[in-house]
Amino acid sequence: MRIILFSGKGGVGKTTISAATGYRLSELGYRTIVVSLDPAHSLADAFDLPEEERRSAKGLPVKINERLHIQEIDIQEEIDRYWGDVYRFLEILFNTTGLDEVLAEELAILPGMEEVTSLLYVNKYYREKDYDVLVLDLPPTGESLRFVSMPTVLKWYMKKIFKTERLVMKVARPVVGRISDVPLPDESYFKALENFYEKLKGVDEILIDPEITSVRLVSNPEKMVLKESQRAFMYFNLFGVNVDAVIVNKVIPPEAGDCSYLRSWIEIQKGYVSEIESYFSPVPVFKVPLLKEEVFGIERLRLLSEVIYGERDPSEVFFRERPYEFIQEGEGYVIKIRAPFVNKESVSLLKGEDEIVVRVGNFKSHIMLPRKLRNLEPEGARIEGGYIYVRLS
Repeated sequence: MRIILFSGKGGVGKTTISAATGYRLSELGYRTIVVSLDPAHSLADAFDLPEEERRSAKGLPVKINERLHIQEIDIQEEIDRYWGDVYRFLEILFNTTGLDEVLAEELAILPGMEEVTSLLYVNKYYREKDYDVLVLDLPPTGESLRFVSMPTVLKWYMKKIFKTERLVMKVARPVVGRISDVPLPDESYFKALENFYEKLKGVDEILIDPEITSVRLVSNPEKMVLKESQRAFMYFNLFGVNVDAVIVNKVIPPEAGDCSYLRSWIEIQKGYVSEIESYFSPVPVFKVPLLKEEVFGIERLRLLSEVIYGERDPSEVFFRERPYEFIQEGEGYVIKIRAPFVNKESVSLLKGEDEIVVRVGNFKSHIMLPRKLRNLEPEGARIEGGYIYVRLS
């Protein structure tokens, strides 16, 4: 099974591109499901589904054609399916503090519940093999990163904290119950968490397998969007999730240059497109022009899919190797940068506020730095075995 994640800043066109990709895959004969993880769902809008069909779905898959389903995850419905005892305890806890009942109910939906529930579906569809391709329309970048980091966090919690916390609560519950009316989680709460974790086992390995899972970053040729795409690219690399393509959406086509108002925009975008190709190399960049009409409905999604992929199969893994990674060495760090065609020439290093620019001959790479490494300075570099190693200290 192939899993393709679309991530990017809000408003760049992730949902439309996810929908177009899913439709194209179904046309090629793949059994496909497109799942929206964004709390502000618009996947059904992209397919122009009738309102009554959306309401009746209740967060479950909706059939578009014989090989294509879409699903907009509804956290309220998922609470009843998976989070029952955990949610009820949190609701009682907030209610005990004196909060209004409706507010307590809302607050009981903690950050991360949507992401963890979505991971359940990833594992479920991967194990059941009812589909050939799973396309995930991720929420904006911050939540997307939380989504891919959640398996690691959960694994740590279950191994380091869960058993101790369960044991402590078993001992403390009778004592606290006699002196305070503040509720403590009961055994059903811990059993629900344990069952939940069992359903998630193995999903972390699925997400970091480049033959199974790819992230495709959707960007626009704009400064702020480009910066966020760079950060997302760096974080997905840190988590070990393969970014196999960058899709630059809403590029104003050259023929629009006949309009004097758009002429300057075309030149501005041209500069950003060039930067994007430089920043994300060697990951392939797909350029998608701003279409004449708003994209929704089957026919326009088909047109968009042809514009994005041409004759290529969207299920293909377009790129398989990490462009760079951070390795700790003693007191410092080394950035290992993929550069298979670079010869032994002098390496030029330039440190910016939050990135390092590495140049060797015609090769140039922009490396966005994690917060922990931003105060470190590049000391030197070496070329070895198709990689550039940059020392930071």
